[in-house]
Amino acid sequence: MLDVFVLDEGRVIQARIDDRTDLTRKDLIWVDLAYPSEQERELVHSVFPLELPEDEELQDLEASARYYQDQHGVHIRSTFVQTVDDTAAIVTMSFSLHQGRLLTVHDDDLSVLRLFRMQARSGRRIVSDAGDILLGCYELGVERDADVLEQIYGALDEVGAVVLSRKEHITSRVMRDNVERIAAQEDLNSKVRLDLIDNRRALSFLLRSRVLSPEQTQRVKGVLRDIDSLTGHTGFIFDKINFLMDALLGMINLEQNKIIKIFSIVAVVFLPPTLVASVYGMNFENMPEIKWAWGYPTALFFMMLAGAAPYVYFRKKGWLD
Repeated sequence: MLDVFVLDEGRVIQARIDDRTDLTRKDLIWVDLAYPSEQERELVHSVFPLELPEDEELQDLEASARYYQDQHGVHIRSTFVQTVDDTAAIVTMSFSLHQGRLLTVHDDDLSVLRLFRMQARSGRRIVSDAGDILLGCYELGVERDADVLEQIYGALDEVGAVVLSRKEHITSRVMRDNVERIAAQEDLNSKVRLDLIDNRRALSFLLRSRVLSPEQTQRVKGVLRDIDSLTGHTGFIFDKINFLMDALLGMINLEQNKIIKIFSIVAVVFLPPTLVASVYGMNFENMPEIKWAWGYPTALFFMMLAGAAPYVYFRKKGWLD
């Protein structure tokens, strides 16, 4: 899908595109390609002498391929976190600043772009040039990362309330569900941290390229400070995740030990009666107790006494609590 936007008194307005002449308008400021087809790529390339990245090129990890500057402008391929419910994905988007225009290429419908368009169209975000659009995307991306970290912290607080509660019994199902929830939050936190690191590299390169105005340079420095603060916060969240995971696994081990203890106690309690029964179950001729009139009740009594004795002993030791 190909969308073009023009600048109208500080607002970014979407414009219709019927042919290549619409891409040569003087007020054109932004060309956005989402899931671009070959025809759309060829149309944009016929106007802008840029090599639009392919899908596999968007995932390139080499810094020389992700951030570079040539005779056509500044080119950045950066990542953004895209969340749906409790799942998250890292989406890569390509930015190119070329002769006062911004070209973006991506293969996902990013919430950051939707929010920026809404703000720029309504006038809540004033835009003076293509650099403001680029910085606006990064500012919203970092704000989105901060919101995600708050959601992670809230989810971990809920898990902590369960783990650290003083309830005497927490079911295995509850503990298993919370382990899965902690694992999901750890994955989300990892992706946010990766996104923050990538954004820091991209903005640092943008500062070195010296294509921004002094005001925009100060905005970049402010975003970098926010990124540093959020990166430290992800480390704190990792520590909290490790603590909760260790606590939950410890509780699970305790529950398993209780089950093993129950089986062990049952085995010990029934061992003496089993021994008595096995002795008198032997088919020897010279066993006077077998012919004794009180032999059977006496055997039952000793069997019950042999089973009750270890039970009473375990109860006094507190091993049954």
